[in-house]
Amino acid sequence: MSDAAVRPHPAVNSVPPTREDIENLERAWSDPPGFVGWLSAINHKAIGRRFIVTAFGFFVAGGLLAALMRLQLARPESKLIGPDLYNQLFTMHGSTMMFLFAVPVMQAVAVYLVPLMIGTRSVAFPRMNAFAFWIFLFGGVMLYVAFVLNVGPDAGWFAYVPLSGPQYSPGKRVDFWAQLITFTELSGLLEAIILVTTVFKLRAPGMSLNRIPLFVWGMVVTAFMVMFAMPAVMLASTALITDRLVGTHFFNPAEGGDPILWQHLFWFFGHPEVYFIFIPGLGFLSAIIATFARRPIYGYTAMVLSLIATGFLAFGLWVHHMFATNLPELGKSFFTAASLMIAIPSAVQIFCWIATLWTGKLNFKTPLLFVLAFFFILVMGGLTGLMLAAVPIDLQVHDTYFVVAHLHYVLIGGAVFPLFGAIYYWYPKFTGRLMSERLGKWNFWLFFIGFNVAFFPMHVLGMQGMPRRVYTYSAEMGWGPLNALASLGALVIAISVLLFVVNVFRSLRHGQIAGNDPWGGNTLEWSTASPPPACNWPALPVVHARDPMWEPWPEPTHVAGLATESREVLMTTVLDGRPDSRESFPKPTIWPFVTALATTVLFVGTIFTPWALIWGLLPVGIAATIWFWPRRVDTAKHLALERQP
Repeated sequence: MSDAAVRPHPAVNSVPPTREDIENLERAWSDPPGFVGWLSAINHKAIGRRFIVTAFGFFVAGGLLAALMRLQLARPESKLIGPDLYNQLFTMHGSTMMFLFAVPVMQAVAVYLVPLMIGTRSVAFPRMNAFAFWIFLFGGVMLYVAFVLNVGPDAGWFAYVPLSGPQYSPGKRVDFWAQLITFTELSGLLEAIILVTTVFKLRAPGMSLNRIPLFVWGMVVTAFMVMFAMPAVMLASTALITDRLVGTHFFNPAEGGDPILWQHLFWFFGHPEVYFIFIPGLGFLSAIIATFARRPIYGYTAMVLSLIATGFLAFGLWVHHMFATNLPELGKSFFTAASLMIAIPSAVQIFCWIATLWTGKLNFKTPLLFVLAFFFILVMGGLTGLMLAAVPIDLQVHDTYFVVAHLHYVLIGGAVFPLFGAIYYWYPKFTGRLMSERLGKWNFWLFFIGFNVAFFPMHVLGMQGMPRRVYTYSAEMGWGPLNALASLGALVIAISVLLFVVNVFRSLRHGQIAGNDPWGGNTLEWSTASPPPACNWPALPVVHARDPMWEPWPEPTHVAGLATESREVLMTTVLDGRPDSRESFPKPTIWPFVTALATTVLFVGTIFTPWALIWGLLPVGIAATIWFWPRRVDTAKHLALERQP
């Protein structure tokens, strides 16, 4: 949003917009054509698509790195990959999946869908949304360029000190990792601010807080968690890079620092990060289950309160990653209790979903198959999580492949399975076409079987004592057969993902025409065209029920009176969704891209010299000033709109 004129809210009525109004709206809300226009785009759907495609690109890159690791570990005493490259591979894989795929892709789907689900024409701060995407893209490219140049990070995606400190990791490898954290912090924080503001101030009239879709509730909880957790890892990465480049001693015990401080700061962010990934997945499930069970989700209020409770409890678990450190035993027991307690809101949601499915008339399409697989895999991961929450068990299996198995059962089961289901579910809204159901079922079964073949044996390997992050092992250890089986499962996963990619691109041209609402969904995004027009709706809808597509549409049906020749949006009250005011949004501009480019030069420059912080701020300041500088013609239009009744 801008500081432009705010006018009284328009009326709500049932008079449809004219053809001239629709054409004017499309011109006003469309991004400019051409390459410069592509760089200037700020439409939330364009930015959301770019986020999703880029995040999936990083997912494929991270998967290829994992495939190389599994190839190396498929047999004992393999010499395919040396220890130095292997250290880079597992660090790059973990950093890619956690920082460049899992969290960004959830925010990306929300950037596209949330405005459609709540009945508005844009996200709040559309230019900042574009800036967040460019920062995310440039940060990921920076990391992979460093990897190709043999300067990829090699201290793990968690970068424990003193291993990641200047004494044990000389050179620039860890510096690039620390700056990647800065990029993702900035992008993630901006997206969290955008989503919270969008949901609280830009909802359609009548969409009170108790009518918000559960997916939107999940993204609100996630956004608040990001805003509270990101500063911790920001402090940690800043302290680490100043230790390395400036000579501070935050983590140097010889000079009064404390290496355990790194773990506290990192895991205070790192454990809630698991729920940044998990909670949006719960929102996907609620949307898919309601549609394919043909029933509203049972226990809406309990579901919302469970999401909020999960968000709160997630900040009280971080020490269960540190049970092997020399912390007081009594303190560890409190975190054991908290780790067990967080299973309660998750169980409430699972029971609500089961009740919905139990009473519904199920339509076993591909999205629902991924949802049903989620129940099996997440329960497996949750049970091993409860085991790891107990200090004695954790001490026995800490840093073994048992933890690797648990991590992947929770993250892939709790996020990737729901995400695949969500892509199949909303692909018609994104493109106007349905994905192939036949290829979808092949994709599902291969992914489900391959996943369990790849990661279930790792539980046994961990119990047998195979440590994490080893690049080879001797034949006498007896780990060869299970590692070969896990590598075979990884191959099946790769084939499944390849089928998914083929399905996505094939369906763009040859998929069945979907229509506006091919699944019979219950939420507001299915009331507009597929794919949606630039303005989302020719006339903004008025909401009268929690499931607007399944309820009669009484009068009035939509908003009238918003300007059609400018980017004007309706703002509503936070609690009840009543019309409050209207505001003119800014037009597309290339300056968010230029500012992101200048910010990237600043961040990368500081890896090599602290003076880059001083000189790099100058182009960032100039680009940001031009970005926010009001244009005289736009000011005149805003004043003219303000004078209208």
